[in-house]
Amino acid sequence: MSAPPKKAFPLRLDPALYAAIERTAAADLRSVNAQLECLLREALARRGVKLEAPVRAKRGRPAKTGDT
Repeated sequence: MSAPPKKAFPLRLDPALYAAIERTAAADLRSVNAQLECLLREALARRGVKLEAPVRAKRGRPAKTGDT
């Protein structure tokens, strides 16, 4: 099962806020985009909004086929 396409949109942030998110992302070994998504999910969960778990892309090498 492949992950559904993500919604892209422009986002304007205060430079200090972006820098703080960038630092926390680096500490958590995430991209800024992944960190923003994580922070938004945490904030929604605190408000009682239930979301399905995200579909994660498979990592690593593709499975070998029998034709090699």
